[in-house]
Amino acid sequence: MIGKLFNGIGKFLGTPAGVIITANVIWQAVMWWMDVPTTGVVYYLVSFFILGVDVVVAFVLRDQLIHFFSQFVLPIQNPKQRAEIAERVKNFENGKRGPALFVKNGRVIKHEGEADKRGAGLIVLDTASALVLRTDTEITDTVGPGIKFTKGDEYIAGSVDLRAQWQFIGPLATSQPFLHPISSPKEYNETQARRQQTGGLTRDGFEISPTISIRFCIKRPAQRVPTESGVTSYYGFDADAVRNAITREVIQLGASENSKVRLEWNKLPAHLVVNIWREYIRKFKLGDLFTAVDKNGASGLQIIEAAINKRVKQANVEALDETGIGNGEWVESHEFKQLQSRGLEIMEVRIHNVLFEPALEEQIIQQWSAEWLKIAQKEAGHLKEMENLIETAARSEASRSFARIASRQFGGKTTLPQENPFKTLQLLIQPLKEFILNESAAGSDTEEELKKLDEIWKWLLDNNPNPPASPASGGKP
Repeated sequence: MIGKLFNGIGKFLGTPAGVIITANVIWQAVMWWMDVPTTGVVYYLVSFFILGVDVVVAFVLRDQLIHFFSQFVLPIQNPKQRAEIAERVKNFENGKRGPALFVKNGRVIKHEGEADKRGAGLIVLDTASALVLRTDTEITDTVGPGIKFTKGDEYIAGSVDLRAQWQFIGPLATSQPFLHPISSPKEYNETQARRQQTGGLTRDGFEISPTISIRFCIKRPAQRVPTESGVTSYYGFDADAVRNAITREVIQLGASENSKVRLEWNKLPAHLVVNIWREYIRKFKLGDLFTAVDKNGASGLQIIEAAINKRVKQANVEALDETGIGNGEWVESHEFKQLQSRGLEIMEVRIHNVLFEPALEEQIIQQWSAEWLKIAQKEAGHLKEMENLIETAARSEASRSFARIASRQFGGKTTLPQENPFKTLQLLIQPLKEFILNESAAGSDTEEELKKLDEIWKWLLDNNPNPPASPASGGKP
């Protein structure tokens, strides 16, 4: 009790009024000790009047100085904010201040017990953060980047990161969840837990567990505008989307009948994507996942990845039949509707690092090898057939070319039947020899062909019963 009394007296003496009263008491004591006359009604009235003026001046001066210097504590934008920060500094002095919090990348940074304080406070948010304020009975405000002065009964209901988020679920690239434990049981259990995050069964009953990466964010406005504090965030700030992401509740049902878990805003995208993945993987056989199954040559995994991206980005999508082929029917995407109602947007979904039983992998490799051998044999037969066709076409074209060249001397004019067959053969050989000399490149094959034609030409001359006339005989034999 005595300690609290002295503590209260000490706090009072630390105030401007306490300092002035203490100074006046000490002054009166000094005057009394020095026997300075301090009697008379006028003296006491004047002393009390001066004391009152001093107290008023001290309080006014203190308020003005606080109002002046407090505006340099934070980047204040307008007179209203100057008055707010001055009020917070006064509350800090008298011990009735509320929480002073900083939000960075959607995470509230605070000292121990700071968030439990009640009273007028302030919150500073960086350009990548936003939050929702509430009281015990209602949601009061949605706050974007900048400075927010809170009321005495307000506190943070939740905060979000405005930046795009990457989330990876499923086995790690270095994991082997289908093998027996080769390390500690703890690591094995963690690996199996990640396996179960994305595990699904194919149409022929094989378990597949891929790594799924999801890029998502709080829905962004079409045009960036300044917040109440005058801050324009590079990431954009949509008050409705932020409020919906924090306040709208999505419940994930558990295994037990009454078990349910509230999904945080950044857990919903992964929850929806995994459900779509398990729905689609049941439509494909294991072998279809890695081979072309549609007319465009896309594999089963490529079809699933494209279908998931459409389900989370479009209001209506084409349905797939029980074998994973589009049936032409367009249906509403409930996942896209849930994301919109929660103020979220998924930008991209990727499927990679697909894992399954090692024995299945060996089986697939053998199957691929057999298929490759069949394809290679089929291609070899096709190439042989093409080679024969090309050879036949080339032989036919060569025959036509030979006929054109050999008949050049007989074209364009009417000729009587040659009585001398040797003369006819000479007319056939002459254009062939000229064609070889003009069109063929020099080489051993060309020389060999010309040599053969010369020998034929010489044989014709030697065996011609009617040799050509010499110039000396005037053209007569």
